[in-house]
Amino acid sequence: MTDTRTAEQLPIRVFGGPTAFFDYGGLRFLTDPTFDEPRDYQVPRGTLTKTAPASATPADLGRIDVVLLSHDEHPDNLDESGRALLADVPLTLTTPGGGQRLGTGARGLADWESIELDRPGGGTVTVTGVPALHGPGAREEVEALTGQVVGFVLTGEGLPTVYVSGDNASLDAVKEIAERFGPVDTAVLFAGAPRFPILFDGAPIVLDSVQAAEAARVLGARRVVPVHYDSWAHFTEGHDDLVAAFTDAGLLDRLDLNARD
Repeated sequence: MTDTRTAEQLPIRVFGGPTAFFDYGGLRFLTDPTFDEPRDYQVPRGTLTKTAPASATPADLGRIDVVLLSHDEHPDNLDESGRALLADVPLTLTTPGGGQRLGTGARGLADWESIELDRPGGGTVTVTGVPALHGPGAREEVEALTGQVVGFVLTGEGLPTVYVSGDNASLDAVKEIAERFGPVDTAVLFAGAPRFPILFDGAPIVLDSVQAAEAARVLGARRVVPVHYDSWAHFTEGHDDLVAAFTDAGLLDRLDLNARD
């Protein structure tokens, strides 16, 4: 049974971009590691520019048991420092394709596929891979342009339900997740509304702020920790947009902006 009383007690540290850390059931989880200094990255359809450093370094983190990697193909989700960090992490959960590319220590999760992880004090944590689409439209069209992405739901006896969205732009996917796992205690929502004129007519390829608020409502999320809305030039919406959208939706009390490291 999920203990919803623990939802507010799950400390989450957000380091900038999509990178966040939390201890869940005695296991230490890190999302999409990006620790490079500000720089430009050349990608197939242009340049991605990192505008601010992370607020911590890999050396500051201590032990990491599991990396939850939404995808390995874009440097704003896995940069050079992040790749180096993976070598010291026992388990990286990611997309099926990413699991093959990253090799030793990595495991891909298909939609609704679960893995049980042993907790240090006994019992298990279950991590389930959940649908995510890195852009608007049908899966085959989106993945042909932006690749596979996976989200994650964490559950365990006496633990809150935690959803980590990854780079998802689909509210339909969120509705499917809510049907299986809602209400969610803590949702780590990737937002920022990144846009590229050459992709999907400039539509966001990750949730915009209004969509993030709607995702919170659909999930019945008691707490939302937003990530992936700063530190990169292609993110088109930030802190103020999130506050405005959650205020308009009557959900500002669920938005946790205090997790910045």
